[in-house]
Amino acid sequence: MGEGLVEKRFRTATKLVLAFALAALAVAPPAAADLAVGAADDHAKASPEVATRFYEAMQDVGLTEDRITLVWDATSPTTIQEEETTRQAIELAAAHGVHVTLAIYPARARAITASPRAAAEFVSFVQLVAQTYPQVKDFIVGNEPNKARFWQPQYTKRKAVACAAYEPVLAASYDALKAVDPAITVIGIGLGPRGTDNPLAPGNLSISPVRCIRDIGRAYRASRRKRPIMDELSLHPHPNESIDQLETGYTWPNVGIPNLARIKQTMWDAFHGTAQPTFEEAGMPRGPVRTLKLRLNEVGWQVSIPPASRGAYFGRESVVTTDEGTQAAIYGNLIPLMACDPAVKSVLFFNLVDESDLDRWQSGLMRADWTLRPSYAIVKGSIAAGQTRCSGRRVAWRHANRPVGVHLSFSSRARSVRNKAWSFVAGSEEGAFYNAALFRIARAGAVKPSLRARMTRALRTSRVPGAALKSSGKLVGGWDRVITFPSKRLDPGYYVYAARITSEINPTRRATYVGRVFRVGNPRLPSKT
Repeated sequence: MGEGLVEKRFRTATKLVLAFALAALAVAPPAAADLAVGAADDHAKASPEVATRFYEAMQDVGLTEDRITLVWDATSPTTIQEEETTRQAIELAAAHGVHVTLAIYPARARAITASPRAAAEFVSFVQLVAQTYPQVKDFIVGNEPNKARFWQPQYTKRKAVACAAYEPVLAASYDALKAVDPAITVIGIGLGPRGTDNPLAPGNLSISPVRCIRDIGRAYRASRRKRPIMDELSLHPHPNESIDQLETGYTWPNVGIPNLARIKQTMWDAFHGTAQPTFEEAGMPRGPVRTLKLRLNEVGWQVSIPPASRGAYFGRESVVTTDEGTQAAIYGNLIPLMACDPAVKSVLFFNLVDESDLDRWQSGLMRADWTLRPSYAIVKGSIAAGQTRCSGRRVAWRHANRPVGVHLSFSSRARSVRNKAWSFVAGSEEGAFYNAALFRIARAGAVKPSLRARMTRALRTSRVPGAALKSSGKLVGGWDRVITFPSKRLDPGYYVYAARITSEINPTRRATYVGRVFRVGNPRLPSKT
């Protein structure tokens, strides 16, 4: 009988882990902190017996961090739900060498916005939690405020408002936590990886992560605050679909594992020049003393359940799942990949043990009956092989001063005087605005710097003085667009296309692009009216 698909992918993933292990022996690793690998899982709150079994499994794999959630109930604003079971989970984690991060967020999406007192009460609760569990030093404030499931309203009169409303809550929580202990690490946002950016979206009101960070930055600057609002940034880079490969990612303005540079650039756009640190940049010795770190606090590819374990589950699956061998290969490759990004501090798998409800998450290293998936052995082998320490080329990121990924296909072929259609193709990796024009110039040849400067000045306004034809509009990130001009016959002469592209997220990132001169008709002949 031939080898099954799951077994083939498991064997492939095992080979990949071994290959990375050999590479780690052959290449001296640079001096850098190890990537923390752990789980985002509340199983440890179930009981001391479950917690002990849970942490022993973490120890066996080599996982060192567990994110535990605490939900705030606005109807009992000073009560810590599950206070004692959380205390036991924290104490047992310490006994097993597991670091705990607490994520605190409201139980209901409108809990903070429904009352003028609610924001202050939530901040007081965050401070109370830090005082109650002084051994915990890492706190995530909020959870996916860019999604209607966790924060409402997302939009008011079709304007995105959720992330701007979240900013003062994060800022006040930062101050409250630092008042308890300045050594506490305040982790911001818990950002969801995707959003519709559509105030009329049926059943999925959400804001994309890029635009959410932009809105938080605008609110921060408007507040004139002189302190940071977070020490680290939490992101949940789940795939768009579990059948996606690790390298699939998202189109702008959403963010997955391959798109982390998008988050770094947006944080720079939102906060550079303020008291809020941004991410480390390569080759910048005069950069800020404090830099932001990125925590990938939820990563998970959901898988189908084998027949032998189906008795541990109930309900119906609500998403398309991948197979266990593919999940193992992805998890095995994820660790060394993220270890080489100096901005990434931790990767937490969501969950260690599956949730039993099939409408929830089945992406763990263990099934709901606690049997081991192939990914359990793969992650264990990856950690044992030292792949939490970068052994290859480290990610070198620098912020952009121009729109990212702009490409323009200016035509330079000669045209007949009878031609009336004028256009070119433009695209950008991020959302951008354009002002484009067709200029008539005096002669053929390269465009001189003085002429380029004049065109740049003309393109600063939609009027574009001196242009033969003009057009303006918007580029959608990740998609090309045919930029068309009004239909018109042009006099014989020499012409050149030019366009000014401006980043949607940061208008100070802009650039002018000029094509090659081309000929229309015979410039030596007089035009016919």
